[in-house]
Amino acid sequence: MRPWIKRTLFGLFGATVALGGLTACGHRYGHERYSSMSAAEQAEFRKRATDRVASRLDLNEDQKKRLDALLAKLHEQRVALRGATDPRAEVRSLVAGEKFDRTKAQALVSDKLAAVNTRSPELIAAFGDFYDSLSPAQQDKVRDVLQHRRHGWWRRG
Repeated sequence: MRPWIKRTLFGLFGATVALGGLTACGHRYGHERYSSMSAAEQAEFRKRATDRVASRLDLNEDQKKRLDALLAKLHEQRVALRGATDPRAEVRSLVAGEKFDRTKAQALVSDKLAAVNTRSPELIAAFGDFYDSLSPAQQDKVRDVLQHRRHGWWRRG
C-alpha cells in the first residue's frame, strides 16, 4: 500500500475516533443531569420513567397512578434535600475562611436531617402503597431487579 493511502486512512480513522469521543462527551446535561432540567423536562422524564417501569411490570392504571405518586414524592424529597441553593456552594462556603465553619456545617446537616425526617413518612407510605398494589409476580420482578445490582434498575445490558 502506498504511504499516502496509509496516512489518509489513519487520518480518517483518527478523525472518526476523535469525533466519536467528542460526540459521546457532549451530552446535553452535565453531571447534574436531572437537576439542570426545567420543570417541564422533569415532568416528561418522570412520565417516561413511569411508562418504562409500567411496561416492564405490566402495571394497570391504578398501579401507574400509585407509581406516579411515588415518583412525585421522591422528587419532593430530592428537592427538599437539595434546598434552594447550590449544595456545592454551601460546602465551599464552609471552607471559604481561615477555619472550617463548624456551626454552619452543623446547621446544614440539621436542615438536611429535618427535610428527611419530615418527608420520609409520606415517601414510605407512597412506596408501600405502590408495592402492596403489585401482584406477587410483579413483586418477584421488583425483588429480582433489586437483587441483581449489576444492571441497576432496568438498565440495558
